[in-house]
Amino acid sequence: MDVGLGLTFQNLKDQVSDIEVFRHELALAAEAEDRGFDSVWTPEHHFTGYMMTPNVPQFLSWVAAKTSKIKLGTTVTVLPWQNPVRIAESFLLLDQLSEGRAILGIGRGLGKGEFDGFQVPMGEARHRFREYAEALLNALETGVMEYDGKYLQQPRVELRPRPYASYRGRVFASAVSPESVKLMANLDVGLMIIAQKPWDRVAEDVKSYRDRFFAMQGRPAPKPVVVAFVAVNEDAAKAQEMRDKYLVEYARSTSSFYQFGNKEFEKIEGYEYYGALASSVEKHGIEKFNNFLADLQIWGRPEEVVEKLKAMVDRFDVGSFIIYTQFGDMPFDVGRDNYELFARKVLPHLKDIDVSAPAVAPSPLQSVA
Repeated sequence: MDVGLGLTFQNLKDQVSDIEVFRHELALAAEAEDRGFDSVWTPEHHFTGYMMTPNVPQFLSWVAAKTSKIKLGTTVTVLPWQNPVRIAESFLLLDQLSEGRAILGIGRGLGKGEFDGFQVPMGEARHRFREYAEALLNALETGVMEYDGKYLQQPRVELRPRPYASYRGRVFASAVSPESVKLMANLDVGLMIIAQKPWDRVAEDVKSYRDRFFAMQGRPAPKPVVVAFVAVNEDAAKAQEMRDKYLVEYARSTSSFYQFGNKEFEKIEGYEYYGALASSVEKHGIEKFNNFLADLQIWGRPEEVVEKLKAMVDRFDVGSFIIYTQFGDMPFDVGRDNYELFARKVLPHLKDIDVSAPAVAPSPLQSVA
């Protein structure tokens, strides 16, 4: 099994400088290959200390220069915020610089402040994502970008450098709403699972994706990539404390940044799911919801963390993990210990998991919703 290291570059309360945050997390990235990780990932975010990651391909180019074989991924590149030609050029160049090590994660975005900052209406995001994704995926294969849609009218242009290698099998998309899950199957891309809903609902989404993928593509879907925030300690009580302090604080920051309590989402096309979520948050209280988000993550002693992650592999036929070990308001020394203990006592067990068996195709009798 491939296991990647995720990096957040969070500075939630400005108790340290942005310079210190980058020094710390860049050091983790530079060491990741030697520690046994198979890839390094970071998301795209803008305008706040929630995650200071405005130019992911630029960061991944830095990682490429520091390493020789580790893969380089985005969790995720948000398509509606930028010109698809520039995205394609960035990843074609990254592939040249890294000799084919890039992995493209894509999504349509959720941060309302980011949409406002880029002056892109959220209600257009689903349609923009579909058009931009279709144009981008074709351009990465052919080296030519052209598209005639409602939001994207792109005359034919040749992209240079030309593609280093095919991106097929190297594109994953995050999806939380049921509609997005179906769209990802239609686009012929892998599924990236970022925990925001109960695992039984995730299981339903994965089944829907696999059924739709097989119906549309005529072959089994690729195995999903699962993103997990992990708190590990040899002392069970300290691991629980890490959950109660750092995983919950990360959940609070996520709820605040994404405005999970904002019922105005129900009026925005493509974000009705989050409007319903806001009503649930209002009913049960934001702290209960934050604890629910924290409980979707992984914590415990090393052997407990291994078993929890293995159970996830068995349940969802996971193909790879992206593991975050520095998050919330976790001090750098705690984050460093978390990273090192995971690498020493959890990572080797995950890498021993055999995920080479092909994904099981749905029964031909199964209907596609």
